Amino acid sequence: MDFINSLDGIISAISNFLYSPWVPLFLVVGGFYLTFRTGFVQFKLFKESIRVVKEKPKDEKGISSFGALMMSTASRVGTGNIIGVSTSICLGGVGSIFWMWAIAIIGGASAFVESTLAQIYKKKNPDGTSYGGPAYYMESALKQPWLGMVFAVIIILTYAVGYNALASFNLQSTFAGFSFYDPESTPLLIGVILTVLFAFSIMGGARKLVKVSSLLVPLMGVIYIAVSLIIIIMNIGRFPAMIANVFADAFNFKAIFGGFSGSCLMYGIKRGLYSNEAGMGSAPNAAATADVSHPVKQGLVQMLSVFIDTLLICSATAFMCLLSDVTPTAEIAGAAYVQQSLQSTLGSFGPIFIAVSMSLFAFTTLIGNYSYCEGCLWYLLRKEPSKAVLFGFRIVASLLVLLGAVVQMGLVWNTADMLQGLMVVIHIPVIVILAGTAVKTLKDYLSQKNAGADPVFKASSIGIKEKTDFWN
Repeated sequence: MDFINSLDGIISAISNFLYSPWVPLFLVVGGFYLTFRTGFVQFKLFKESIRVVKEKPKDEKGISSFGALMMSTASRVGTGNIIGVSTSICLGGVGSIFWMWAIAIIGGASAFVESTLAQIYKKKNPDGTSYGGPAYYMESALKQPWLGMVFAVIIILTYAVGYNALASFNLQSTFAGFSFYDPESTPLLIGVILTVLFAFSIMGGARKLVKVSSLLVPLMGVIYIAVSLIIIIMNIGRFPAMIANVFADAFNFKAIFGGFSGSCLMYGIKRGLYSNEAGMGSAPNAAATADVSHPVKQGLVQMLSVFIDTLLICSATAFMCLLSDVTPTAEIAGAAYVQQSLQSTLGSFGPIFIAVSMSLFAFTTLIGNYSYCEGCLWYLLRKEPSKAVLFGFRIVASLLVLLGAVVQMGLVWNTADMLQGLMVVIHIPVIVILAGTAVKTLKDYLSQKNAGADPVFKASSIGIKEKTDFWN
């Protein structure tokens, strides 16, 4: 126990250093810079992002824009959309919801740039399909292969150790409100069940993950939003006051700067980042797998994923909680606040609904997160991993899911915060440096679009002289 406490203290100290003020500074300044460089792409081309998500792949072996969207959304839309929102409100205040929205809107441009770059510099598999991500454009465009290696390792640590352990913990904590829950045995039991299901899924390979995610993510998202709309309608008279309270608390600058690390601004940024991952360099790993005629199409699709995650799913959780009679406190931060809120509105159905939702959210999060880890393993090895290596990697990833279910709450949250912070401080400067390439690609797309053509990309058209696997 002393070792765990000491480890948690070290991780917490590193996390506090990263977030005071580097992570918020990089996200906000980088997001605003990319918003201006792209001409406010998240606003001007929002309608276009909805249109292109429906396009089919050119090759029947290829992964569609929708398939890549569902894979990245499977990772983004997870336990953070429920537990993350709850802890943000309970520990940071209701104003944190506004800052979640703000970081998602600003981050839309970051998501566009990172995923467009991933498409430009993606690599070709022997069967004609594609793969890639930040490590590849750090090597090909930035000419820094060592940085790509470092970033690939950090992605594996973030998603296998940080996020997947946290998803497992958050899921088991959801059942703490039920009478059958025994803190000595239930977390382990749930961890074992989740680990077995997770291991079974990932042994099927990445294409199976896409199919599973494509089925589960839309289903759970639609049902979740539908229930939130029912609750909003039931409490429509209280809705305006709730929104006013969110804005009033968000701009209580005396409270924010009086205790910045625990303020609504900080919690909104932390939990918003954990939820939508915009600019972190995770979604480009999924974006690179899509079969599209122009990189901008997938940049727009991944931009849309950020909005689905935060402006829809996170808002749904926030509204369901804030329209209840339950007062958010530090003691009920996490699953307890959400369950008590829904119980006060929907009766005994509420906690059951959250437990089911969390189970689906957690499962799709786990397999979406893992897909990023496997892609980075390929990069580190510079070749397809052998069956023995891949099997061992998947077993370790599965055991980390089991470990996450039984560790302390503070440790899993601090670990996830620290690792995602490291991703941000490395990746945001990279996409800011490479933004010019994404902007040229966007201009090429709009030029063809305005001429009435279905845009088709050629690397040479924006001055890329080196050979690419797909765009020559």
